[in-house]
Amino acid sequence: MDFRSDNTSGVAPQIMAAIADANSGSATPYGDDDATDGLTALFAEVFEHDVAIFPLGTGTAANALALSAIAPPYGAVYCHAHAHIVDDECGAPELFTGGARLVGLDGDHGKISPIDLAATIEDATPHGPHNMQPAAVSLSQATEAGTLYSVEDIMGLAGVAKAAGIGVHMDGARFANAVVGSGASPADLTWRAGVDVLSFGATKNGAMGAEAVVFFDVRRAADFARRRKRGGQLFSKMRFISAQLAAYLTDDLWLANATHANDQATHMSDALVAINGIDLMHPTQANEVFVAVPAPMADGLDSQGFQFHRWSLGKNNAVGLRLVASFETTSDQVVALVSAAQKLAV
Repeated sequence: MDFRSDNTSGVAPQIMAAIADANSGSATPYGDDDATDGLTALFAEVFEHDVAIFPLGTGTAANALALSAIAPPYGAVYCHAHAHIVDDECGAPELFTGGARLVGLDGDHGKISPIDLAATIEDATPHGPHNMQPAAVSLSQATEAGTLYSVEDIMGLAGVAKAAGIGVHMDGARFANAVVGSGASPADLTWRAGVDVLSFGATKNGAMGAEAVVFFDVRRAADFARRRKRGGQLFSKMRFISAQLAAYLTDDLWLANATHANDQATHMSDALVAINGIDLMHPTQANEVFVAVPAPMADGLDSQGFQFHRWSLGKNNAVGLRLVASFETTSDQVVALVSAAQKLAV
C-alpha cells in the first residue's frame, strides 16, 4: 500500500511495449532517429503551436537546463519558496544557469500571486549592477501542495513577467494531472497564458524515464542542443526516450493515466476528511492528498504497512501526511487505507 509518490509506480504497458518495439533493429544515435524526429509534430499537435522539443531523462535536468536558457548567471528566478526547484534539486538550477539565484516567494497552498511577484520585481530593479536582476518566473504545475494554477492565475503572473521583460518557465512534472484537474487544454495552460518554456513530465505518470523541454518561443531554443549535451542529457540511444514520449501522447494515454490518478486521489481525499480528527491541509486538485491526522493514527497506519511521507506538523500535534495516487493506484488500495484510518479514529 505505497502512497509515497507516483514515482513508486511501474511503467504503463503501452509504454513498455513501445520500448520493446524500439529495440528492433538499429537507429542513428543522439536523436537522429525516426522516433525523435516525429516528436516535434506530435507535441505541436497536442499544444496547437509550433514547438522546439528536446527529450531528456530527468525532471531535474529538464528544469535546470530550461532555466539556463532563459536566466543569465546574474539573474533572479522567482518561484514559490517551497517549489521543487528550491527544495528538491540540490542546487541544479543554480549550477546550470551558472549562478542564477532562486528567489522564493510565500503564497498559500504552494502558489505565488501576481501582486507579490510585481512587488518583488520592483524592489529588485533600482539598484543597477549591484544586485541580481529579474530574469524569469518558474511555476510548478501542479504545485508542491498538490494545487493548480488556473489559466487566469498563469495569465496574471505571466503578465507581470512580460511587463518586466522576463521569461516564464513551467515545471510540469505533473502537467498531465494539471490538465485533467483544471479541465483546460494544454495550450491554454501554457503558451496562450504566456508560458515560454515547459518542463514536460512523463515519468511520474507511466513512463520508465522520459521528460522533455518544450519551447513555445522557439527563439529561446537556439543553443539548447549544446546545453543539453553539456548537461549530460544527450542520450546516445535517444530512440528509447522518444519512444516513451510518443507512446505517452498517443491515443491520449497521458490523460487517461492522469484521470485515473486524480480520481483515486479525490476518492481518497473525500473519504479521509469525513473521518473525525482528519483535516485537509490543501485543496485536492490533482493526484496528491495532504491531510493532518492525529499522531497515533499516523503511527498506526505506518505499523500496518501503509507507506506515505510525513510532511509537516499540524495544530495540536497533528501529523501532516502526503498521500499520492498514481495511474496504478487501485480503488481497493484506497478503500483499505480509509478503512484502516476509520478504525484508528475510534
